[in-house]
Amino acid sequence: MHKHFHTALLTALVLLAPVPGHGADQDTQEAQAFAEVFGSGPQEEDVYRADRLLLTATGSLKPVHLAPSVATVITAEDLEEMGATNLSEALETVPGLHISPSTLNRLDDVFSIRGIHTGNNPQVLLLVNGLPVTQTYLGGRPFTFSMPVSNILRVEIVRGPGSAVHGADAFAGTINVITKDGFAIDGTKFGARYGSFDSADAWLQHGGQYKGWNLSLSMEYQESEGDDDRIVASDLQTVLDNSINIPNTLPPASLAPAALTTDYRILDTQFAANKGNWTCRLWGWFQDDAGLGAGGSQTIDPDGYTDVEQYMADILYQNKELLKNWDLSLRASYLYRDEDSFFNLFPAGTVLPIGSDGNINFVNPAGVTLFTDGYIGEPIVLETQSTIEATALYEGFTDHLLRLHMGYKQMEDEYEHYSNFGPSVIDGSQPAVDGTLTDLSGTPYAFMPESSRRIKYMSAQDEWSFARKWELTAGVRYDDYSDFGTTINPRLALVWETRYDLATKLLYGQAFRPPAFAELYAQNNPIVLGNPDLDPETIETLELVFDYQPTTNLRIIPSVFIYDIEDIIEYVDDPGQATKTARNVKDQEGHGLELEADWRILDTLRLMANVAYQRSKDKDTNEIVPDAPELQVYAAAHWTFRPDWSLDTRYFWIGNRHRAAGDTRSDIDDYHQVNITLRRKNIMDHWDLAVAVRNLFDENIYEPSDGSIPGDYPMPGISFFAELRYNF
Repeated sequence: MHKHFHTALLTALVLLAPVPGHGADQDTQEAQAFAEVFGSGPQEEDVYRADRLLLTATGSLKPVHLAPSVATVITAEDLEEMGATNLSEALETVPGLHISPSTLNRLDDVFSIRGIHTGNNPQVLLLVNGLPVTQTYLGGRPFTFSMPVSNILRVEIVRGPGSAVHGADAFAGTINVITKDGFAIDGTKFGARYGSFDSADAWLQHGGQYKGWNLSLSMEYQESEGDDDRIVASDLQTVLDNSINIPNTLPPASLAPAALTTDYRILDTQFAANKGNWTCRLWGWFQDDAGLGAGGSQTIDPDGYTDVEQYMADILYQNKELLKNWDLSLRASYLYRDEDSFFNLFPAGTVLPIGSDGNINFVNPAGVTLFTDGYIGEPIVLETQSTIEATALYEGFTDHLLRLHMGYKQMEDEYEHYSNFGPSVIDGSQPAVDGTLTDLSGTPYAFMPESSRRIKYMSAQDEWSFARKWELTAGVRYDDYSDFGTTINPRLALVWETRYDLATKLLYGQAFRPPAFAELYAQNNPIVLGNPDLDPETIETLELVFDYQPTTNLRIIPSVFIYDIEDIIEYVDDPGQATKTARNVKDQEGHGLELEADWRILDTLRLMANVAYQRSKDKDTNEIVPDAPELQVYAAAHWTFRPDWSLDTRYFWIGNRHRAAGDTRSDIDDYHQVNITLRRKNIMDHWDLAVAVRNLFDENIYEPSDGSIPGDYPMPGISFFAELRYNF
């Protein structure tokens, strides 16, 4: 551990030392004072504590204010109130978490937490019912991933490292989506939504109990044609048109100015069954003909697309009676994913310098080639993940809860590759190439060799109530990877119920992020190349949190953090080439603070707000980490102004984003956005109606590009939708 971590940890422990005289008598006095002012001590009706249990931090349920973590819980009710249509919209309300489009991967959503992110965003672990949704090829989530919210029961967001519990990728944070079961749905529900950009959404759910089985079924379909006003003035092809000697008879190939292609079609289906000790879940997620945003190489590509089929199945057996004091569970899961992408990496009519290996080469080209139908590639990724794991919770020791966990995971990726360029396809001598694609699958010339990874892991954790109002959580996890070796990640968390209305937490954790398959092995690729010598990314984080609830209706949470990252992996420009190669490019350190408040000022009015500040820099150069906002402000008001009528207003301000070193473009503009949702319940028997406006004041909002799109990425302007729900 680094020296400054030792110093900070020692200082915080001194500050948290027990206060002399704070014993049972003082606790009783505080509880009596609470009762005199508010009628009772904290009871089950306390909305902030009783209803906000957290599973993700430790693997066992704990009230969120006592959980050894910095955490946010978003419930189904919260999702409905804010009018969220997908998971990303809800996550933007979390302190220190900002959603931005990827500069590498089709404008996919990047979950930037505390200034920690790269283009493929593998530093945030997304779980669905505790199972990772990680894509092993690039390390993040599936291509063009967006998750509808109608079947979400709750979302648990833990900021900070979680590898001691969850293993890989729980680096900057962990997001666990917990879906509804039959009890939560309780009947049949239907909903539909239509709005701007020809966006449409429909869902159908049914849940109930049949012959002892608790069953649920959910289906939701979403589609949009995208915002045609998100126009970029130029792209990478524009640069090439101006720098390559194009014959006078050929027009410029760039399609810019043109709109980013942000259309999508998503089908999300989920089934769950539970009886006795057994739980079974099936999940199918399908993306059809999704637009490629700024294109695979930052050139506008209206004809390109991504198709994804993903299936996940898991079965859980849990027994609390087999052995005294033991809660035992065994879980097996299987994931299959098929991702098919078609890229016009450069448009029809492009003229490119081609090396003898058939790829773009600006330094030593073998010739200049006209691609009459475009520079085309179709990579297909076929992925499977098989996991079996066992967990045991032991409560036989006084004041201890012991958790033991072990498992085995096998990951296999196969690839198909079709293109009209590359080794064995062209060699630079061709004056022109059409759109005929060559099948390179299974050859040494494919963009990836077949890849596999096997992981054995085990962890131990003890939640020790060593003194009244004090609990120490200590845990460690061991992971053994077949392709890069072993890693050990510990965590320590001290939680002190300082007063009846205040919990104080001191948290320390380590985490890791292994290189993705593409970062290790990508080859013959015109955009990115792998590096088999990569090391995993590692992080140490120290956090101090105060969870203060002076009344049952007001909760205030200030927190501070400091972190140290080593061996961040990014794709770095290859000198004189169009490619980028994955490298352990830098170490990063950061610190910051987050302040959030939730106040139910009246039975009919709830106010929420948070402010997040982070300052992160490259440890070697002292350059500020680019693109991530240093300051975020969020405020919301939910007002039930008449029976069955509510108005929800959300305000976001994003500021102080920096350019990368050497980027001479002007500063990234700060922006603010206001969203409102008006909802009427029981407009008729069983019918609910809502109307919403996003970006109410039609602000010009831009998120940073890497410079290939010089003017940054324009975000959607003002938009509207109307929603109708029916509960049978």
